[in-house]
Amino acid sequence: MSLFSSTRSIALASGRLTTRSLLSKPQLASNAQPHRFNSTNKPASSSSSSPSTPRPSSSAPQQSRSNFPVIPIIAIFLLGSGSYILLVNSRTVTVVFFLGGPGSGKGTQSANLVKNYSFVHLSAGDLLRAEQVREGSSRGAMIKEYITEGKIVPMEVTVNLLSDAMAESLVSNPPPAGSKARFLIDGFPRKLDQAEFFEASVCPSELVLFLDCPEDVMESRLLKRGETSGRDDDNAASIRKRFRTFVETSMPVVEAFRKEDKVVTVKATGSVDEVYESVKAGIEARGLHAR
Repeated sequence: MSLFSSTRSIALASGRLTTRSLLSKPQLASNAQPHRFNSTNKPASSSSSSPSTPRPSSSAPQQSRSNFPVIPIIAIFLLGSGSYILLVNSRTVTVVFFLGGPGSGKGTQSANLVKNYSFVHLSAGDLLRAEQVREGSSRGAMIKEYITEGKIVPMEVTVNLLSDAMAESLVSNPPPAGSKARFLIDGFPRKLDQAEFFEASVCPSELVLFLDCPEDVMESRLLKRGETSGRDDDNAASIRKRFRTFVETSMPVVEAFRKEDKVVTVKATGSVDEVYESVKAGIEARGLHAR
């Protein structure tokens, strides 16, 4: 299936056709970089040359550029609210994927990062759980079955929910002038094809924050949480299925991004404050500072 077809299926899955899916096939194909984690791919040579660009006259006034392109904003008014997905791109947003096994502490650390680093926290799991109970959802029963069985929900559904949430946040709460919106995407991507699909059809990530925690510690935390959470998957059987799924499908994602030098690994066995200090040190070393 082509990237255009896959992206179009996202829109159709939610019952509407967004402006991103109305883009021409050649345009989407030129922006996509499928199979970027394939070991046979070779990085572009740093010595490759490009045509020189004429320098603007020194007398010409320099105009400041807004983070939000004019054409997509016009498209919003012409094509409806679904079209604001066009605002999500690498010029307007910084995306950090937040990965770690179930119970590693991603939710707790996310709250700190939102408070001190102006991230918008998006949990793929929370979005899926909300969708499964949303009145009138055509995907709710399917999502519930996947989650209960510890399986990964089809990527078209998850990416659709994430991209919609990002676009809505950009419109309702735009970042300060001259800065990008920051999105901390918790629990995603969980498979290599999800990573490729998101980065080709939404935008590339800046880095991956990975909480490394032993399974016995995570299981103890989850069972404790299950006493009050009311979640269908906070039981011993589902927890162990989720551990197996994470090791088999999500750790390859971490390793693939590690080869690109995009992973910040933090040991998540200390106290909440100790782990957070390590998280801060890791992301600030990559240029993401508090604001």
